[in-house]
Amino acid sequence: MTSHDRRSTDVDGLPMLARWGTEHPSAPLIVALHGNGTSEHSLIEISPWLPHGPVAYVAVRAPLQLGTGYSWFTSTPDGDPDAASLAASCDWFLDWLDTEGDPERPVLLLGFREGVTVAGMLMLRAPHRFSGAMLIYGALPGEEALPPGTVLRPGLLAGMPVFLAHGRDDPRTPADLLARSWDWLTASSGAPVWATRDDGGRQLAGKVVGDVGTWLADRLDFLRAHGENPLPDGDEPRWPALPGDGRLPTRAGGPPATTATIPQHQTSQNAPPPLQAGLLERITALDGVRTAPATVGVEGTRSLLLDRTTATGPDRAFLLPDDGEFAHQHPEPDGSLHLVLPDELAYDCLAKGWAVAHPLAGVRLSPGMVLVPGPRDDAELEIVSGIVAAAHRYATGG
Repeated sequence: MTSHDRRSTDVDGLPMLARWGTEHPSAPLIVALHGNGTSEHSLIEISPWLPHGPVAYVAVRAPLQLGTGYSWFTSTPDGDPDAASLAASCDWFLDWLDTEGDPERPVLLLGFREGVTVAGMLMLRAPHRFSGAMLIYGALPGEEALPPGTVLRPGLLAGMPVFLAHGRDDPRTPADLLARSWDWLTASSGAPVWATRDDGGRQLAGKVVGDVGTWLADRLDFLRAHGENPLPDGDEPRWPALPGDGRLPTRAGGPPATTATIPQHQTSQNAPPPLQAGLLERITALDGVRTAPATVGVEGTRSLLLDRTTATGPDRAFLLPDDGEFAHQHPEPDGSLHLVLPDELAYDCLAKGWAVAHPLAGVRLSPGMVLVPGPRDDAELEIVSGIVAAAHRYATGG
């Protein structure tokens, strides 16, 4: 019998746990997943430095014994997570989660090192179970570790805010795995991702704990004020202002690269200046729209404004509700826009490459706030104009 054959659970086969905070069964639950070779105690100790109040923290001991510590999964001869082992741990975890209080309570994952791999698998398998994730100094499972038939499709994590931290000095996670995780999460997953790279990577301490605490406090405040972000339901919505059958096509080449914090802006696939000007001309032709220099965003950004006495859409349809700003356009060489869409339209844009979620969507801002890349040709000008028209319709109460 190897050390990985020995399981570390209670007498009923459930996890060994360490807890901190409230025990109320409906309070938001933060579940911490430690790295291989350590235990639940290595993460529960940061709880006092995270948000207090009506929130529960629980650190879960991984089920496989590894020397004096514990592991979530065995590895293949190449060092990759063994798919069957990782899947078994996720099944075991989800069975336990079913026992943790009110099934409607918000649950957020906090993964460290190999705990990120487990958190990533849980998010991919059961996105409806989780209200967000904090992924620190680790990588998502590679395709070789995913269950058969699992596809990292665009927009898979739409509506699930993520805090992502990578360390420049990470001694344990291969750089190619970190890069693959970063690229998919920030560009294609559909998740609103606040992503940072720092000089850490060796331990969970200092600035990264403070950054996690700030992000988590904002996400918990949003959940208390607005409830859960609705998740995509799989139906393909119709767009009233798009040509043809009103269905949004898939954007060629996928979404552009963008910055992963604020101010968010586009860094590749920029729109030609004449098309940027043509788009602004079309937007200002919409009923009631006026422009002004923006008070947020990169220098040169133009606000697109409506009169709030006549625009009767909900506050969440605006970037700045008090000012009537329903969108703004970034200056050359970018040409992209920030705007807010109804949730189902935002998710359609994310899945088809026409948008990247704002890093703070569902954290401080509306879940439907996205960056829409500027048009690269006349055909894209028609589509982007239709997307902006949908944001205008949302803000005016149409």
